[in-house]
Amino acid sequence: MFISLVVLIFVEPNLIINTMINQSKDVVSLCINLLAIYAVWLGILEIVDKSGLGDKLAKFLSPVIKRLFKINDAEQIKYVSYNLSCNLLGLGNAATPSGIKAIKSMEKDLKHTKFAMLMLLVINSTGIQFLPTTVIGLRASAQSTAAADIILPTLISSLIATTIAVGLLFIYKKIKKL
Repeated sequence: MFISLVVLIFVEPNLIINTMINQSKDVVSLCINLLAIYAVWLGILEIVDKSGLGDKLAKFLSPVIKRLFKINDAEQIKYVSYNLSCNLLGLGNAATPSGIKAIKSMEKDLKHTKFAMLMLLVINSTGIQFLPTTVIGLRASAQSTAAADIILPTLISSLIATTIAVGLLFIYKKIKKL
């Protein structure tokens, strides 16, 4: 990149300046679009939390969370359910605060929650998504004619990745006796 810039300075200096200005406009536009996407979904999540639907969501997901994460603490289940919900909606950045809160609540009893912490890390790393809203929003902002065409490939690939990763974690658990 540096060599290209040096060559362009001598060959076509106007092109560098125009490109930098145009690209900086695109970056600002992209940031505004992402801000709008996250503002909408974080607003919805705040409404879910304030209305008590978050507790109902945690209760609904608790059988799966208890079985998968091997935890029983209500606070941990609530934060993990928020985190999973955000990830399933394709809002990885919005999932971060609840993931941090989940990990902090699990740190209290590290002996019994080590596996749950690893599971949360694995699921967040593989990025399972039913509705990749951020990618759809980015595609729509780039004037894609079929912004939502990414749903099925994303669902399939993230489901396969998460299934393999969770399976490997259970194998690791048996080997290391976590």
